[in-house]
Amino acid sequence: QVQLEESGGGLVQAGGSLRLSCAASGLTFSSYAMGWFRQAPGKEREFVAGIGRNRITAYADSAKGRFTISRDNAKNTVYLQLNSLKPEDTAVYYCASSSRTWPARPAESYNYWGQGTQVTVSL
Repeated sequence: QVQLEESGGGLVQAGGSLRLSCAASGLTFSSYAMGWFRQAPGKEREFVAGIGRNRITAYADSAKGRFTISRDNAKNTVYLQLNSLKPEDTAVYYCASSSRTWPARPAESYNYWGQGTQVTVSL
């Protein structure tokens, strides 16, 4: 079965950095677009960044210039580099896979989801 496992979350001070990883198994990784979403307490899950099969990337406005998504098909892993973190970035971050070619923004476009990793940014 398909499994997505996130790692790399933690507690960091404002202005700091984290690198999230999502290891995929049970699917032909290179054939899937991958996305990162986040959900803060009391808020809806929101798109953060996506990368297509063709490595085309897309970012939420809140992520542009600070976050970078990348993928390593040889390792079946997608990454999210988080820089210049702010307290409002605090959330559970989820990775997801989509059978689409392009990095879609709606969560409904994604078929499989990981369990999430907590990112907490303190002042």
